[in-house]
Amino acid sequence: MVRIRLSRAGAKDNPFYHIVAADSRSRRDGRYIERLGFFNPAARGGEERLRLNDERIVYWKSHGAQTSDRVAQLIKQNAKAKKVSAAAE
Repeated sequence: MVRIRLSRAGAKDNPFYHIVAADSRSRRDGRYIERLGFFNPAARGGEERLRLNDERIVYWKSHGAQTSDRVAQLIKQNAKAKKVSAAAE
């Protein structure tokens, strides 16, 4: 089964995560099928905290991919932020 999940990168005490579509049997930081975005929980100032490729996430979900709990939360946060920014314009 394909899962959309976080893959850790970055240095010790400075986490950075890639959001990837990967086979559920592969390791956390191992082989993945496609990179779908990133999450930077340590973003400061003007740094971008979250970027998602919504089209590809919808594609993978339509083909049966399941999201991890944390990625599902991030997708909701991203949708909410886009809705707020669209209303502000």
